[in-house]
Amino acid sequence: MVGMILKEDVEQVRARADLYDIVSASVSLRPSGAGTYVGLCPFHDEKTGSFNVRPALGVWHCFGCGLGGDVFAFVEQQENIDFREAVELLADRYHIELHYEAGSRKSEHAGSKRARLIEANEAAQRFFVSQIMTSEALPARKLLGGRNFSQADCERFGCGYAPQGWDNLVRHLAGKGFTQQEMLDAGLARQGQRGVYDYFRGRVTWPIRDSTGRTLGFGARKLYEDDAIAAKYINTPDTQLYRKNQVLYGIDLAKPSIVKKRQVVIVEGYTDVMAMHLAGIDTAVATCGTAFGAEHAKIVRRLIADDSLGAVQLVGPLKVEGQALSSRIVFTFDGDAAGQKAALHAFGLDAAFLSQTFVAVADDNLDPCDLRIERGNEAVRSLIDHARPLYDFVIDAAINRFDTSYTTGQIGAVKAVAPLIAQIRDRSQRDVYARKAIRRIGIDLDVMQREVRDAHRRLGVRDEDAYAPRRRFGTADGADAGAAPGAAAGAGAGAASRGANPYANPAERKALERRGVAEQTYYQVDDAVFICEQQFMAMLIQVPRSVDPGMFASLSLSNFMTPVFRSLFQAIAAAGGLPSNDVPQGLWMHSLTKAGGPMLEPVINELAVMPLPLPPSEQDVRGAGESAQLREATPAESRYAAELLAKLLDIGLMRRIGSAKRQMAALPDGAEKIAILGQVTQMEAARKDLQAQIFGNTIG
Repeated sequence: MVGMILKEDVEQVRARADLYDIVSASVSLRPSGAGTYVGLCPFHDEKTGSFNVRPALGVWHCFGCGLGGDVFAFVEQQENIDFREAVELLADRYHIELHYEAGSRKSEHAGSKRARLIEANEAAQRFFVSQIMTSEALPARKLLGGRNFSQADCERFGCGYAPQGWDNLVRHLAGKGFTQQEMLDAGLARQGQRGVYDYFRGRVTWPIRDSTGRTLGFGARKLYEDDAIAAKYINTPDTQLYRKNQVLYGIDLAKPSIVKKRQVVIVEGYTDVMAMHLAGIDTAVATCGTAFGAEHAKIVRRLIADDSLGAVQLVGPLKVEGQALSSRIVFTFDGDAAGQKAALHAFGLDAAFLSQTFVAVADDNLDPCDLRIERGNEAVRSLIDHARPLYDFVIDAAINRFDTSYTTGQIGAVKAVAPLIAQIRDRSQRDVYARKAIRRIGIDLDVMQREVRDAHRRLGVRDEDAYAPRRRFGTADGADAGAAPGAAAGAGAGAASRGANPYANPAERKALERRGVAEQTYYQVDDAVFICEQQFMAMLIQVPRSVDPGMFASLSLSNFMTPVFRSLFQAIAAAGGLPSNDVPQGLWMHSLTKAGGPMLEPVINELAVMPLPLPPSEQDVRGAGESAQLREATPAESRYAAELLAKLLDIGLMRRIGSAKRQMAALPDGAEKIAILGQVTQMEAARKDLQAQIFGNTIG
C-alpha cells in the first residue's frame, strides 16, 4: 500500500494549485464582490448561482447544497476520488514530485490511477495521430478530405487513425510502460480468448476531451466493410474517466467562446463540430454516442451561466442597444422523423434551461457538414442565425402531421399539440402558443385552452412566471449575489459589484453587512451583536493579519454571545491562535477547519467566501498560488478589524461591569464592595480609552 504523502509536499501542491482555474474549467464564474466569484454549483442542480469561490483564500462553498472546502475537496467531489488521489492528481497537473513517508512502498507508477488512465489516453492519441499519414490510413484521409477537411484541419481537431490488426496499440502502450490492466481500465483494449486486443481497429478516430483538454476517450468511424464491429460509429465504453452522458465532443475548443458569448450550438456528430468551427461557429459541441440529456444540460448551463441575471430570467432573446443579452442554446437536427424525435427529446429537457432553446434545420435535411460541403461556410452561419425557437419547431412539426382541412385532422392536431403546450411552465407563454396553434389549425381558442388545461393538470406541470423576480436565500428583495452591475438586485447590489468601496458609504456598508446575515445558514438571527461577531470572524478567517495581536490576546469567551462563534473562537485557540505572518494561506485555512472539525467546517467555509463591506484589495484576486503566504492587510481592513475587535472588547467590559454592579448591589457597605467598585472604575476607564482610541469621540 502507498504510504502517506509528506505534509510539506501536500502544502506545496496546495500553494501551487490555482482554485480559480480548476473550478472555472467546469463552472462559468463571474465576480461577486472583492475577490469572490459565483456560479452554478457543479454538485447539485440549481437555477440561481449559489456556488461561491474565493481563490485568494483557496476556499469554495455552495450555499445551496452546503458543500465546500479547499482545492483538494473540490477535486475529490468532482472526480469522485479520495484525498490522496486528489493530491496526486493535482501534483501531476502542476508537475510537482511527491515524496512518501520513509519505509512505505511506492506505487508501481507515479501519480494516481486516474492520472495514469489519462496518460494512457494521451499516449493513445499521439499514436493514432502518428498513424494518419501512413499508407494504410489512405481511406481515412480520403474520408476526411472528401468532407472538405484539410490536413491542417485534421491536426487542429486531433483526427487520427487506428490501424488494422490485433494489438498495434496494445504493443505500443506496453512499450511505454502501461500495464494491460491500465489499457483495459482506460477502454483502449478488451480481453479476448487469445489475450488483450485493441478496441479501436481500422477506423478514423477523434479524441474526446474534457474542458481542460485532457483526453478522456475516443470516438471512431468505420472505414472497412469487413470490420468486426458493425456499428458505423463507436465510442470508448464507460470508464472511470469517460461517461458518455457527461462528455461533449469539442468542449475543449468551444469552452472559451461559450463562456464569452453565453451561447452553445449542439450538433450530432464529430464532423459536424469540425464543420461548425471551421465555418466560424466556435461554440459548437456534440454528444458522443448518446442523445443530449440532463447531465449534458448541467454542463452547458454551468458554462453559459444560465441563471437569473439582474433578478430577471432572460428566457427570451432580449437585446440592449442591438447587443444580444440573453444566453442561447441552439440544437441542430435533421428534419426527418429521427430529427423530430430528437427535437421532442430536447423539448422535454427545456425546463432544465432558463435560456430559450432554438432549433436549426437546413433545407433538404442536410447536416452541418454536408451543408458546408454543398453551400459553403456562409450557409452554415446562416443556419444558426435563423434558428427557430424549439417550442415553435416542435409544435409546428406536430401540426404538420395532420391535414387540417378536415375536421378530423383539426381534432387530431389539437390532441397532438395540447400536451406539448401544456408542458410549457410559464403561463403567459402557454397562452401565446395556444393562440398561435389555433391560427394554424383553424379551431376556436376555447377548444384548445380546454385541452391544454386538461393536459396541464394530467401531467402535473408546475406553473412558473419566467419573468418574475427570483429569490435567493430567503431574501425578500430578490437580491442575487451575482447580479450584474446596475441591475435592480436589492440594496446590496452596488456593494457587491467589482471595484465598489462600500466602506466609504455607510448605507452600502450596512446593506452588505446585513446581506452576510441574511445569506448565512448557521445561525438565523439579525441583530447588532451577531453582526459584529460574524464580521469579526470573517475578517479573522479571510485577513488574519488585519487583527492586532495585542488586542486579540485580550479576548475571551465572555466577549462572544453567539454559540457558534464561541465555539469558533475556541477552535482558533485549538489551531494555535493567530497565525504567524509566514504561514501559507492554504495552511491557515486547513489548520482552522481541521481544528473546527466537521461541525464548524461549513461555518468556516461560509465565512471565508462571505463578502466584506470593504474596498477590494489588489492582492485579493485570482491566482493565489503565486502568493502563498498570508497577505498583508490594507489600511481599510486593519481599521475595520480594529473597530470590530474594539466593539467585542467593549461589550465584554460592559458585561463584566454589569455583572460587578449586580454583585455590588447585593453586598453590604464595606471593603469588599469598595474593592469591586475600584474594579468597575478601572473597567469603565478602559472602555473609555478603548473607544477613544478606535472611534475617537463618536461614542460618549
